[in-house]
Amino acid sequence: MTPIIQNKKYTEQEYLELERKAEYKSEFFGGEIFAMAGTTNPHNIITVNFLILLGTKLRGKGCRPYGSDMRVHTPINSLYAYPDISVVCGEKKFLDNVFDTLLNPVFICEVLSKSTADYDTGGKFMRYRSIESLKEYWVISSLECRLQKFVKQTNGSWLLTETTNVNDTVLIESLGEEVPLSEVYFEVDFS
Repeated sequence: MTPIIQNKKYTEQEYLELERKAEYKSEFFGGEIFAMAGTTNPHNIITVNFLILLGTKLRGKGCRPYGSDMRVHTPINSLYAYPDISVVCGEKKFLDNVFDTLLNPVFICEVLSKSTADYDTGGKFMRYRSIESLKEYWVISSLECRLQKFVKQTNGSWLLTETTNVNDTVLIESLGEEVPLSEVYFEVDFS
């Protein structure tokens, strides 16, 4: 990822002031601001399908799913990012009284595209792991039927399971809900 303006460092406060006035979304890490990549039709369909499914399953259960307009902050490493989907259960903790930056998601999902796959499964996931409340991280491919599920273990390690079968049902362990991949990939055309 290349910063919007190279050789310039911003403070977190400068980033937030710019971001809250901006017409487009940007992420922040290490004093640098990065423009968000555009999405594809399969990416959008998968994200909406999964968000609707989560919203229905979690209604009235004390958990709230958010789409990609909810920023998440990882205080330990100063990452500000916009996951495709995040879920908080119980009390929602925000950075400040603007209520646009979530601090305590238990579940995060990124829908992968060609331009974001390496970062979402590498550096971004490494930074997300520092969120104390985070128990589970999913990456769903928009290029093929492939879901990678990372679940935090009691010893702090992360266990990976993967499926490529659209007929599988996958348990979101942190939420106690099952998700049929056929519903996540409903009407997605990979051609």
